Amino acid sequence: MNADERRFAVLQAIVADYVATHEPVGSRAIVERHNLGVSSATVRNDMAVLEEDGLIAQPHTSAGRIPTDKGYRLFVDRLTQVKPLSAAERRAVQAFLDGAVDLDDVLRRSVRLLAQLTRQVAMVQYPTLSRSAVRHCELVALTPARLMIVLITDTGRVDQRVVDLGDVISDEDVSSLRSMVNSALVGRPLAAGSAAVAELPQTAPPALREVCTRVSTVLIETLVEHPEERIVLGGTANLTRNVADFPGSLRQVLEALEEQVVVLKLLAAAQDQGIVTVRIGEENEVEDLRTASLVSVGYGSGTVLGGMGVLGPTRMDYPGTIAAVHAVARYVGEILAGR
Repeated sequence: MNADERRFAVLQAIVADYVATHEPVGSRAIVERHNLGVSSATVRNDMAVLEEDGLIAQPHTSAGRIPTDKGYRLFVDRLTQVKPLSAAERRAVQAFLDGAVDLDDVLRRSVRLLAQLTRQVAMVQYPTLSRSAVRHCELVALTPARLMIVLITDTGRVDQRVVDLGDVISDEDVSSLRSMVNSALVGRPLAAGSAAVAELPQTAPPALREVCTRVSTVLIETLVEHPEERIVLGGTANLTRNVADFPGSLRQVLEALEEQVVVLKLLAAAQDQGIVTVRIGEENEVEDLRTASLVSVGYGSGTVLGGMGVLGPTRMDYPGTIAAVHAVARYVGEILAGR
């Protein structure tokens, strides 16, 4: 190997050992643990060049070095092979996610899985409504004067609302309303659906106009005012296992994660399905998270429905974390596509 390749091999060795031990890595340890085929003196010279290039740093006066954000970035950018999940891990992931009963359960399970696989904080964004279309709207008579509206989107999202009709209506009228509502909604994006529903009372038979107005009002609230940007977090306690990775900043990291807007901002970059994005330390826009790294990806099937990812210290197992995020996102996309 040439000098550049050898120096990168030294950087890889420092990253691997520091992630594993959390101890600064010295030249002797690299020679003993990694078969680079060169002397300790050569490794020391390479480390001096890497330090000059800002890729490693000496945290104190010991002989050891640790990777910088820039060093991790080069390491991640040159990952030629992401360590795939083992066959047993893949089977376990699939079996665990296949057991989910609905969208909420799929997302809760995916977060638990990611937190367990990576031992970091996992986060997933609910499918954004702007990218959803209505699959079906069911009207169920609870009493002759009360209806339950069940709205189902093509992303598997289910919303239920109860509406008081102010009048008693027959099963036949409920059936007529159901047909009118579905003809206005099914297959349409939510914004277009709400516009179509708003016009329904004008075309309804006079006897059903009042009831139709009430149903339309509740549907529009469901379609338009829904708090669509919801986040599921899991494994936050994992951060406290590595307090030393966040010198003086763990509290800020935890407080930032409590802010839904902050987490949504983190996942906003995950717009490419299947392409994992890694933001390391200072690359994070959110100031309180500049001692952390985020590994994120867009999930979906055909179109990106939302983002999911993992946040942890910059000293993380990047190949393993990337593989876990990629695999879980792919399975979630397949499950939602099959619903």
